[in-house]
Amino acid sequence: MADNKQKVTVTADVSERYVAAMVLSAAGDALGYKNGEWEFCGDAMKIHKELEELGGVKNIKVKPKEWIVSDDTVMHMATARALLTVYRDKGNIIQALAGEYKNCMSDMENRAAGLTCQASCFKLDPSSPEGCHIPFNPKGGGCDPESLDQLIEVSIISGRLSHHHPTGYLGALASALFTSYAIQGLPPKCWGSELMKAIEKGKDFIEKDGHSVKENLGAWGYFKEQWDKYLALRNIVDGDSEPQFPSVFGVKERDEFYSSISFNGCGGSSGHDAPMIAYDAILGCNADWKELCDRAMFHGGDSDSSGVIAGCLYGAMYGFAGVPKKNYRDLEYYKEIDNLGKSLFKMRSGEPVVIESTKWFQRYCSIL
Repeated sequence: MADNKQKVTVTADVSERYVAAMVLSAAGDALGYKNGEWEFCGDAMKIHKELEELGGVKNIKVKPKEWIVSDDTVMHMATARALLTVYRDKGNIIQALAGEYKNCMSDMENRAAGLTCQASCFKLDPSSPEGCHIPFNPKGGGCDPESLDQLIEVSIISGRLSHHHPTGYLGALASALFTSYAIQGLPPKCWGSELMKAIEKGKDFIEKDGHSVKENLGAWGYFKEQWDKYLALRNIVDGDSEPQFPSVFGVKERDEFYSSISFNGCGGSSGHDAPMIAYDAILGCNADWKELCDRAMFHGGDSDSSGVIAGCLYGAMYGFAGVPKKNYRDLEYYKEIDNLGKSLFKMRSGEPVVIESTKWFQRYCSIL
């Protein structure tokens, strides 16, 4: 397992990195989304030209109404709330997640929520565990070491509630696993090889869980095949070698690469390539926030999906180091996101948590 890998040196304490993971995830989402203008642009050169006219990422003040968060952050917050609720009240994780996901659908105006995600969440019935399983969707692809099994199970459960297809929910597993490794301080070059091991454990869980096993296992291969190809390309199959990048890997070259690894030509729009692009950006950014944003947030694909993951991984590794306060202090829902990060750290430490009843929470729970 990854616990025998040499850890990287980090200066931010763990409590800051928990908060930064949540906050910078939302910042990466808002930057990549740009109220839908950049997520749906499709032309990275145009995005970077507009970025230059704005004075670069260091001069962008991320705030509503110009830089709202997308559906990705709203669901990230819902996931955090479900975890905290179960920790506090000892409830059922799948019912808590289903309730949060269904309720947060009321806060999706202008956030470009995917049709598959919305349709799945509206079908959920959180009143019973039986109502928290959606049918297998053949088109639905769009921790600490000792708790690995729990991380795998919860991430698959959460991903499957909105995207019941391995290509979709294994993306949730990859994102959760990489965040765990970032918090632990494990070197990113080993994350991909450890993911391959976790995928096999994920298959064991699917078989044990017993829901649509034949359909899931029949569609299992694509995610692993794509990641096998990627790890070989970057020379990190063994988890020990240094990643290799092309000698020229600028805006145009990155967009061509992201398109080549995608399911439909739009890099970051599926469960396998959104975490892949974020991971690639972490490997190549050399702990530089601007470089991370150039690679993960400002490309011609589904830039908020890769941005929300990349921002989370950066925060989990480095805290707020090198990040302009303009990029996050006036974020939409900043207070709520900051509180969720602090509460998740308390949960990790075994402390009591208080889930504040914020205006945001009151509004999106109004359908209860």
